[in-house]
Amino acid sequence: MLNFKEKIWQKVDLPHDWSVKGQLSPTLASATGYLPGGMGWYGKELFVPRDKENEKVYLYFEGVYNRSEVFINGHSLGVRPNGYISFMYEATPYIKFGEENVIQVRVDHSQSADSRWYTGSGIYRNVWLVYANPIHIAQWGVYAWPEVKGNKTTLHIEVSIENGSASQAGITIINELLDDRGNKIADNIRKLTLHSGETNPIKTKLHVNRPQLWSLDSPTLYTLNTRVLMDGKEIDKTSVKTGFRTYTFDADKGFALNGKPMKIKGVCIHHDAGVLGAAVPREVWERRLLTLKEIGCNAIRTSHNPQAPDLYELCDQLGLLVLNEAFDEWEFPKRKWLEGWNAGTPGYQGSFDFFEEWGERDIADMVRRDRNHLSIFAWSIGNEVDYPNDPYSHPVLDGGSDTGFTQPIFGGYKKDAPDAMRLGDIAKRLVNVVKQYDRTRPVTAGLAGVAMSNQTKYPGALDIAGYNYTESLYEADHKNYPDRIIYGSENRHDMEAWKAVRDNEYISGQFLWTGIDYLGESGPWPSRGFYSGLLDFGGFIKPRGYFRQSLWSETPMAYLGTYPTPGRGRRNQNQDVWSQLEAENASGYVERAPSMDAWPLWNYQEGQSIRVVCYTNAAKATLLLNG
Repeated sequence: MLNFKEKIWQKVDLPHDWSVKGQLSPTLASATGYLPGGMGWYGKELFVPRDKENEKVYLYFEGVYNRSEVFINGHSLGVRPNGYISFMYEATPYIKFGEENVIQVRVDHSQSADSRWYTGSGIYRNVWLVYANPIHIAQWGVYAWPEVKGNKTTLHIEVSIENGSASQAGITIINELLDDRGNKIADNIRKLTLHSGETNPIKTKLHVNRPQLWSLDSPTLYTLNTRVLMDGKEIDKTSVKTGFRTYTFDADKGFALNGKPMKIKGVCIHHDAGVLGAAVPREVWERRLLTLKEIGCNAIRTSHNPQAPDLYELCDQLGLLVLNEAFDEWEFPKRKWLEGWNAGTPGYQGSFDFFEEWGERDIADMVRRDRNHLSIFAWSIGNEVDYPNDPYSHPVLDGGSDTGFTQPIFGGYKKDAPDAMRLGDIAKRLVNVVKQYDRTRPVTAGLAGVAMSNQTKYPGALDIAGYNYTESLYEADHKNYPDRIIYGSENRHDMEAWKAVRDNEYISGQFLWTGIDYLGESGPWPSRGFYSGLLDFGGFIKPRGYFRQSLWSETPMAYLGTYPTPGRGRRNQNQDVWSQLEAENASGYVERAPSMDAWPLWNYQEGQSIRVVCYTNAAKATLLLNG
């Protein structure tokens, strides 16, 4: 038995992220916000009552970063290298009923610079102890998806039951659908015989007359209660939030929700919350999402990994679409910046070393866990895995008239680099895994090297193609690939990037980089993160957030900000305002358009020339000075 009173143990509450509590240091990687990784152990004594002897005992982890191994009473239950994937282990064979049991979790984040952004370290999401009858609903074993055809509405249901008992069993499965006021509106009963050790899914459906549709303005949710009975006694039950909505993507007409054409006004987000690190309370996410929605945002991209269950539940409740993304790299590593963003000598730690063994299982578990969420409208199998020469290469990068390029791209073709033609085969494999568990949503990816990927089978493996910062190819690719559905999967904040969406019906929408400032991808020390968010680390709206609100929101708004002119509208923490003005004048900078980064400040010296900037979606605005 471990002695948890020894000084080597620190008492912590879960969820817990040890990296954010670590010592910042310029000797650490800028990619992680100059915060440490390392290796750690978690331990807990758990009393399991003797009256649970006839039940199964499971441990369910929403996420552990990363390369974790779980032990019970000294016995290893399993390993999970991917720090973003939820997983569960059965502990029953090793449980001492009526006694204290020791749970230990080993977390190995010694490859601290294994990501291009801050990940956190440790058991940074919730953990659950689960007791179950030997005959029970399997993990993520209830799957419900709506089908709406005119006035005919159906909720398809698949229930997987696991017989962990020693004998055959006859069971009854009852599905009941409740509306948003708790009234039962449909139900059915199915009987099933299961052999010992068998996991058998049954399929059924419920018909609903004119349900309320889930939408961004009215996110109506229904509740599906599933009960399992044996000999008339309830032995298991679960509840799933579900509902009804339709959406379509069209290569010429773009995106429509419930038959209504609309633009996807999305943002990319990472999973940290500044000083809170990666262990983010649900209340923090709720406030952030409500603020993004206030700005006019209607969609979230989980860049570049599955997030905590809280996020998806909140998007269901609040009315936000979600593009759920799995990976940032596949079989080879990307550059990880150690000395500053896009500076110095890169490192090559990453998650690539377990992709071949775990990649398909990871994406399957992401889909199985999250497929009941109405907010999710697409699955992404990867982000920028096709970045030219990081790591894949192709002869088209050499340029030349025969390729359509007039100059070499990113250093030209590197014959010793991984062959970009591999991308299509890997994409097909991952898409097939997704379709095995959910055929109701399109599969996508964020393409960084579209021109290179067009030479491969990668875009053709996708249902919809995300273009990262590649508005320049929208028109040509729409003509060259008329059946391709195109949207902006990662985009700048500038007006031209938005016009490319607004003025082209066939472009479904965009996802700005980024919705919220985040840790990692830092500039030179002492920078802690990336600051292009509409919201700051604390979740407060920045000037560029109000600028976006003037473009996206249908609610009347006006905002006023200032900066010295000519100027770039930024605050320089290393200079006072006056010396900033002199420095920018000396550089010969000429301001050609007002900045989206005009802060709500009036802290200047007499004689300075000040640019006053208004962002508004009103037809007319009047500026008054001292009345």
